[in-house]
Formats: sequence, C-alpha cells, structure tokens
Amino acid sequence: MGEDITLVAYTDSDCAGDVDDGKSTSGFVFSLGTGAVSWSSKKQPIVTLSTTESEYIAAASCACQYIWIMRILETIGFKGQKHILILCDNNSAIKLSENPVFHGRSKHIDVRFHFLRDLVKEGKIKLSHCSTQNQIADIMTKPLKLEQFMKIRRMLGMIAASDVN
Repeated sequence: MGEDITLVAYTDSDCAGDVDDGKSTSGFVFSLGTGAVSWSSKKQPIVTLSTTESEYIAAASCACQYIWIMRILETIGFKGQKHILILCDNNSAIKLSENPVFHGRSKHIDVRFHFLRDLVKEGKIKLSHCSTQNQIADIMTKPLKLEQFMKIRRMLGMIAASDVN
C-alpha cells in the first residue's frame, strides 16, 4: 500500500437519543484514502449522564475498532502510520481522554471505557476536534436534513444511483 494513504476515524453519539430507555447511540466511520472502509451505529450498553460521557464512550468504541483494523492492515503490509486521528465534535470528551486528573467529574464512567486514555497516552490515538458540519459519523447517529445527508454521503465516497451514467 502507498505511504500517502491515511486511516482517519470520525466518532459521534446522540446523547440519550432513545426515547424508551434513555440510552445513546454510538457511531463511527473509518476512512482509508478517499473512501469509508468501516462504519457502525450501535446503542450504547449503559445510560450516560452527560453528552461528554456519551461521546467518550463512542470514542472508546471507535478505539476498539481501530485496534482491529490496524491488525488487519498490518497483516496485509500497511506500515505508514504511527497513530490514528479520531475526529470528535465534543471538546470535553477530548480533554477527558487526555487528562486523567479530570476524573473528579468522571468517576462514574465505567472503567472499561478508560482504556481510551491509555491509547492516547501511548500515542496510538490522537483525538482531535471536528466541527459538527464536517462530522461524517453524524450519519450513523441521527436523522439529517437532506443537504447535510448529501454532503456526508459525498464525504463517505458514495454516489447515488442517479449519478451513474
């Protein structure tokens, strides 16, 4: 594989989006080069108490997928990348992943999700802010207006049947 091909991930959640049980939905999209190679939309296993917690859990789920994808890519000879950029539209979740001292307000978050901090500390993951307008994973977590849906569809590298000659 060429060294100019980069794996990038987008992660998002809808805080308490399920009206029946109050659980959030996590979503992520992985792009390699110009197209999506992996994506998911899944209800979170616990009820979260804040948007930060919901986004943090979504990022932890995305990190699990990253580990799996990197194992596959390494098996087929992909070696060009030391860390992955995960784009998230929640600054508090990003700060929580970078700062373990911040735990006073996050003690209630299940320990299983904190391995994200270890991956950030080890330099395997770089969590960075992404504006909501450019958050590709929105398509996995919430209904979108037609214009935003079409924009994200293009960003995913997908085309409509009507676009094919």
